Amino acid sequence: MIFSSMRKSSLLLGVFALVTTGLLAFTADLTKDRILKAEREAQQRALFEIVPKKRHTNDILSETIKVPASAWEGLGLKSGGDIYVARHTDETIAVIIPAVAPDGYGGDIRMIVGVNADGSIAGLRVIDHHETPGLGDKIELAKSRWILDFNRKSLTAPASSRWKVKKDGGDFDQFAGATITPRAVVNQIRQVLEFVDSHHDELFVKNSEKKHD
Repeated sequence: MIFSSMRKSSLLLGVFALVTTGLLAFTADLTKDRILKAEREAQQRALFEIVPKKRHTNDILSETIKVPASAWEGLGLKSGGDIYVARHTDETIAVIIPAVAPDGYGGDIRMIVGVNADGSIAGLRVIDHHETPGLGDKIELAKSRWILDFNRKSLTAPASSRWKVKKDGGDFDQFAGATITPRAVVNQIRQVLEFVDSHHDELFVKNSEKKHD
């Protein structure tokens, strides 16, 4: 009788454990899908803020180029990513590059950087970060206009050697009480500009030339 009761209890505990595990897995998958969907929507909004619809005639959400594996490390990407292409008729006017600054105060800072055909910055947005609220989170446009200071900057304006925060002898402002975060962002944006400069002919090829190839 005792052994029978113990077997029943064990069976019930086993069933309960299986059901609980299943529910947790289902909840985790559901939450993961929602997070990914929210991230995609945020990225889409950011794309059109960087290169407004009036500037391009193609669907930049569907016209992409894979980041070459040789550039993953420099751009801070662990598993590659997509470069969004903005064209006006036949001309590529800008590309939007994914990048990750791995040395933020709170860890990785994910961003996308738009670069015009002339090498100047069309705009950029931080997509995800874990920086300190009230300090490092000023990299968000919603918290500060600091990120807009990069618009129209390039490797020659200022010079590449000046792509540092002012505390390090460069041209870019840091935040009061938070230098690590802006330093990481400035450095990574410079890496993006260097990538675009070294791959310019591949990124800004005419659409008709791509079809011919």
